[in-house]
Amino acid sequence: MIQTRSFLLVCLGNICRSPLAEAALRAAAARAGVDIEVDSAGTGAWHVGDPPDRRAQAVALAHGIDISRYRGRQVAAADFWRFTDILALDRDNLAELRRRAPADATARIGLLLDVLPGREGAAVADPYYGDAAGFDVTWADVSAAAEAIVAGLVPDRRSRGGGNP
Repeated sequence: MIQTRSFLLVCLGNICRSPLAEAALRAAAARAGVDIEVDSAGTGAWHVGDPPDRRAQAVALAHGIDISRYRGRQVAAADFWRFTDILALDRDNLAELRRRAPADATARIGLLLDVLPGREGAAVADPYYGDAAGFDVTWADVSAAAEAIVAGLVPDRRSRGGGNP
């Protein structure tokens, strides 16, 4: 039985990187038939209630995912108990999450790219101040991390004697 996990993906404003990470993880889980809860948030409050950046929406849509209904929100205290895993997209937001985490929080807090061998400690580049091509780079990073997360949640079918891995 696959343990129910829940993931909160966190960047600064919750309009670029974290909504793309949310979309990538939702899509990877759906393809694998894994039932997980996924959400995204920002440590800052500037974009609460706003839709994702139009360039983030375009990149997601190019990969068959409509994120136009996503809305920015800020990390809340309850998130530290609601989610099993809170993954920051860079070190500054990781430090802020650790600063905000209550002493008795149950969520594991880490960096998203730590799930990728050779990328441990790396940040997902913030494409906000660049051009649309930066969003493609962000999508590649968050998609690779999403696939790695889901792969870690799926039991090895070979050990049960069936199917391909």
